[in-house]
Parts: sequence; structure tokens; C-alpha cells
Amino acid sequence: MNTIEVVAAIITHNDQVFATQRGYGEFKDGWEFPGGKMEPGETPQQALVREIREELDTEIEVGELMETIEYDYPKFHLTMHCFLCTIRSGDLVLKEHEAARWLTKEELDDVDWLPADIKVVEKLKIVLASS
Repeated sequence: MNTIEVVAAIITHNDQVFATQRGYGEFKDGWEFPGGKMEPGETPQQALVREIREELDTEIEVGELMETIEYDYPKFHLTMHCFLCTIRSGDLVLKEHEAARWLTKEELDDVDWLPADIKVVEKLKIVLASS
């Protein structure tokens, strides 16, 4: 099975988390943490900074690795490195997504997360509860 390695930004601000809704592709309308594929020679952190700049016109500070998710979709295996991030500058302009929301810990279940991201959400609830 083909493995796709991606990075995801868990952008937090004032005890809320930024979630985006996919506007294209096989998983259109599903909710996810923004990010994307790493390019050859990039570190996960570099890829995340580039992806968020491209997708959301925003500069982020990449913090610690929260978790690496391994998930089997029907057509591929996903390895997703999820980093806690904060915003340095920018307004989170949606260039590729159709919607976005800031979610509190209590609102995390209000959106229809993509399967791999559900695992991240469960971990995130624990992280937010302890902060």
C-alpha cells in the first residue's frame, strides 16, 4: 500500500483550535487540521510553515510534535505528523478550504472530522484539558 506522509498544524489561540473544511478532492467537506505533504529535503517543520503560508497566507510558529498518526485509508496509508502551532502574523485567509472555525474544547465534536483527524482530536481534548 502506498504511504503518504503529511504534516498538520494544530493552531491554538486563547484555548481554541483552528479547523478547516476541505474544498476539493476525495474528502471534500470533511474537517481537518491544515497542512499538507512534505517536499523532498524539507523537515516537517519547514513543510508546515510553507503549507500554512500557501494555504492560509499566515506565518506560524511551529512548536512541539503532539503526535504522529498512522491511519489506513482504503487506497493508501497515511502518516501524519501533528505539531502544536501558534500564529506569528497573518489573518488565516482561506485559499484552498471552503470553511474554517475556531473551536473550543467543548466544540471539537461539532464538526465532521476526517477519520485520521479524529484520533488527533481525542488527544487534543486531553492536551487542552491540562493547559
